[in-house]
Amino acid sequence: MNMLAYPKTNILSHTSPTEIETRVGNTPLLPLRRITSHLSPRLKILAKAEWFNPAGSVKDRPAINILRTALNEGKLSPPRRLLDSTSGNMGIAYATFGAVLGIPVTLVVPANASYERIAILHALGAEMILTDPLEGIDGALQIARQMAMEKTELYYYANQYDNPCNWQAHYKTTGPEIIEQTGGKITHFVAGLGTSGTMTGVGRYLRQYNPAIQLIAVQPDSALHGLEGLKHLQTAIQPGIYEPQLPNRTVEVSTEAAYKMVRRLARQEGLFVGISSGAATVAALQVAETLEEGLVVTVFPDSGYKYLSERTLWDLEDRIGSLEAKTWR
Repeated sequence: MNMLAYPKTNILSHTSPTEIETRVGNTPLLPLRRITSHLSPRLKILAKAEWFNPAGSVKDRPAINILRTALNEGKLSPPRRLLDSTSGNMGIAYATFGAVLGIPVTLVVPANASYERIAILHALGAEMILTDPLEGIDGALQIARQMAMEKTELYYYANQYDNPCNWQAHYKTTGPEIIEQTGGKITHFVAGLGTSGTMTGVGRYLRQYNPAIQLIAVQPDSALHGLEGLKHLQTAIQPGIYEPQLPNRTVEVSTEAAYKMVRRLARQEGLFVGISSGAATVAALQVAETLEEGLVVTVFPDSGYKYLSERTLWDLEDRIGSLEAKTWR
């Protein structure tokens, strides 16, 4: 276990949301056009572009809800630090809003997290505990739990996988936004399963709004996968907020299919998105291809910028030579 430490900060008192907090949510709902051109004209796929949030991902929503709730309940009084495990986006959101609010943040991160994630967290001043990469996010989760038990006076353990503030953020914001933006015409909702917060919160809201709306969960097709942010729940530690009976069905997506779709979205739709967005699109297309009409909505959790060092994702291993060959001399 390797620790990267940073100076202590002082928590500031905020009785009302800061400017950056007010920018969370109300993200655009974008149509997919070219990759859906083979579908019925009475069918649409729309994607919630969550990289428009201040810290760049869908995790801004639960992060600020968790932070604000903890502050209001007096759980983050000095000298306590916020502690959680993360593979990237949630940690970046914590660190962003922690910097704004003056809340010190400690994150337990698998040591194989991408260079971009480590660099962003470093820039934002988060303290990082790097764990065995072979243990993945579940290993980081276990270390975070151990740290929280051993030093209760030092840490407020946010515990995004079990914290109801996670799914409640989506129930309060993402779900209502989708209904408003679609005029209530959504017929199918597709979302990946990581912490399961998005599916649980949005799913509960949509189910109450219209029980006929179909909820489709997305997860990797095997325990060993490259779908960053998603969990193969049959073999992983299940989040406490996960409701297995909520989705109408689950679609499993391979790493290869998701990677290929990420490249298609960039080159055919002009949408430079992350890996979980590719997986969501694969599943959304599978659903749409069985329909003659409907409105399928999915969530694109983040952009592709935190994945630039993933050479396999961008198909650079085989192409780097040809790119060099085209260099002007």
